[in-house]
Amino acid sequence: MKKYLMVILLIFSVFVNANVKMPLLFSDGMVLQRDKQIPIWGFADADEKIEVHFNKQIQKTTADKNGKWTLNLKSEKAGGPFELIVIGKNKITIKNILVGEVWICSGQSNMEFQVFKTMNAEKEIADSNYPMIRHFGVAQDLSGKPKDDLKAGKWETATKETVGNFTAVGYYFARKLYSELKIPIGIINTSWGGTNVETWTSREAFQNSPDFKAMIADVPTLNVDSISKLYARQMKERVERIQGTPVSTENENVFKDLTFNDTNWGELHTPSLWENQPLGDLDGVVWMRKTITLSADDIKNKAILSLSKIDDEDITYVNGIEVGKSIQYDLKRVYEIPINILKEGKNVIAVRIVDNSGGGGIYGEASDLKLTLGSKNIPLDGKWKFKVIVVKTSLSPNSYPSLLYNAMVNPLVPFAIQGVLWYQGEANVWRAKEYKKSFPLLIQDWRNKFKQGNFPFYFVQLSTFDEFGGNSQKGSRWAELREAQSETLKLPNTGMAVTTDIGNAKDIHPTNKQDIGLRLAAIAMNNIYGKKQVYSGPVYKSQEIKGNQIILTFDNIGSGLSTPNNDELKGFEIAGADKVFHSAKAIIKDNKVIVSSDKVQNPAAVHYGWADDDTQINLFNKEKFPASQFRTDNWEMITAGEKYKVSK
Repeated sequence: MKKYLMVILLIFSVFVNANVKMPLLFSDGMVLQRDKQIPIWGFADADEKIEVHFNKQIQKTTADKNGKWTLNLKSEKAGGPFELIVIGKNKITIKNILVGEVWICSGQSNMEFQVFKTMNAEKEIADSNYPMIRHFGVAQDLSGKPKDDLKAGKWETATKETVGNFTAVGYYFARKLYSELKIPIGIINTSWGGTNVETWTSREAFQNSPDFKAMIADVPTLNVDSISKLYARQMKERVERIQGTPVSTENENVFKDLTFNDTNWGELHTPSLWENQPLGDLDGVVWMRKTITLSADDIKNKAILSLSKIDDEDITYVNGIEVGKSIQYDLKRVYEIPINILKEGKNVIAVRIVDNSGGGGIYGEASDLKLTLGSKNIPLDGKWKFKVIVVKTSLSPNSYPSLLYNAMVNPLVPFAIQGVLWYQGEANVWRAKEYKKSFPLLIQDWRNKFKQGNFPFYFVQLSTFDEFGGNSQKGSRWAELREAQSETLKLPNTGMAVTTDIGNAKDIHPTNKQDIGLRLAAIAMNNIYGKKQVYSGPVYKSQEIKGNQIILTFDNIGSGLSTPNNDELKGFEIAGADKVFHSAKAIIKDNKVIVSSDKVQNPAAVHYGWADDDTQINLFNKEKFPASQFRTDNWEMITAGEKYKVSK
C-alpha cells in the first residue's frame, strides 16, 4: 500500500511542477514589436526542454537550473493576428497576437489619468473602435526585491467598453500613430499617482551612481513584510522628531475643542500636500487647527467655510462642533456653519484628516481656503497647527527607492519595445535641482535593463500649477523642475512635449490630454517614422546684451516666432546684477526677442515663464508649438540644497 501511495505522489508532483508558465505580459491579444529581435521568456522545471513556434519560426532552448528560460525570435514585419505556441512538458497557445509598435507609458497620476476623465470624454469613448490599438494595464504593486512577474494585468482592445480606463496620454498618442501608420499599436501602462522618480529606478542604478550610492547603501534589501515593519518604526520616529510630540491618539477627543491648547504643535504651510513639506511621505491620521479672531459684526452674517481640497478624508469642526465631512480626495470642501457656532473673539477650525496613500493634506488654490461671512472673505491660507496621531504601517510607493521598479518595471524586462512615454515630476518639485541627476539616471537605467540601445524616451514637461505661488521674486520649484526636464534633453534620443498653454493653474491634473498625446506623437513621427515636420516650440539658445536691452536667439523656430493672434509678448522679466527681476517689454524682431525695462538700465539676465503658474506666457512658433520656460542666468535656485533621503 505504501509503495502504491509513493508512486501516486510522485506522479502528482510531476504534473504539479512540470507545467511551463508564461509571464502575464504574454497573453491573448498582445502586441509584439516589429522590426526587432523578439525576446520570449518564461518559467519551467530546471533543465526542461522548451520549443517556441511563431509565424513559421521555431526556436528551441533549455530552462536553467532555476527553471527560467529565454530565447530570441527573429524580427517580424507588422501584421497579424498570429499565435504563439510554447511547448514544454505541457503546451501553451497565446492567440490573437499582433505585430506593430509597442510603447511603455509610465509616471505618476497624469499618465495614470484615464480617458473617461479627459475633456470631451463621452465623445472620445463613443468613437473608440480601434481593434489595432491594444492596452496592457499593469496592476499597481510594490516589492523590496525585483520580481519576475506582475501581480496582475491584461491586454485589452480599444472599444467603447474598454477605452475609458486606458491611460489617456498613451491612448491619444497611440490613436495618432495608428492614423498615420495604419499598423498595430500596443501601449503598456505602468503608472502610479503621486510617485517620485526614485521609486521607479533600480537599486543597481543607485549603487553605480556617485550621487546616490551613499543613499542606497542605507536601504535594506528585504521582503515587503520586513520593509513594512521597518518603515513603520522609522516613520513614527521621524514624525515624532519633526512635530516634537509623540504619535498617539491619546486625548484626541479634545483636539476639536475651542479651549484646547495647541501651542506645542508643529506648523504646516496650507494649502499644500504634506509630501511637499518636511512632514514628507506620510500616510495616516493628522489633526490640523487654525485659530481666527472675529468681531461681533462678523458673526451676524451667514458663514461658509471653504477648505479647498483635502486628500483623502476629513471631518471638520468649528469650535468643537462638526460642520461637514467627505471621503473624496479631489472634492472641494464647502461647509455651511450653522448659526450660533461662531463667537466674538477666538474661534478654532479643526480638521481630522485621514490619508490612505499618495498625497495627503489640505491642497489646491489658496483663494479656495477661506471663511466667507456675508460679503467678507477671511483668508485661511498660511500656517496651520498640526499633530500626527496615527502613522499607517503599510508601505507606500515612495517609502523606499526602487519599490515600483521592482514590481512594475522589472517584470517587463526585456520585452521588445519601440520606446517609453513618461509623465512625472510633480512629486519631485521639492528636489528639482537634484532631478537634473535623478531623471537622467532613470532613463539610462531603463535603457541598460532592456538592452535595446538608446531607445526613444519622450516625456511631458510639467504644465502650469500654482501650488506655492512661486515666481522670480521668491523662487519657483515648479519652474526649476521644468528646467531640469529641459536639461534632460541633453541625453540622446529624448524628446519633450511642452504643455504651458494647455494646463490649469488650479488643477494639477489638466483634462486636455489629447494635445499632449498629439505632441508626443509629433516627436515620434519626426524622429522615428520618417514624417519630417516641426515637432516642438522655440528653445532658448543665447543672449546678447546691448545697452539696456537683451536680445534672445532661439532654436526650433520653425517658420518663425509668433504669438497667438499677434498679441503682445507676455511672461518676460529682466534683472540686473542685483538679481531683482522686473516685468519687461518684449518684442519679436527678425525672429529674435528683444527684452527691456525702464527699471533696469544695465541688464544681466532674463526669465521667461519663471513661475509655478506660467499660464500667461505666449511665445510660440508659427506651427503653434509653445516655447518652454527658461532663464539666461545660472544663479542659485531655491531647491539647491534639497536631497533625496530615506526615512530613518
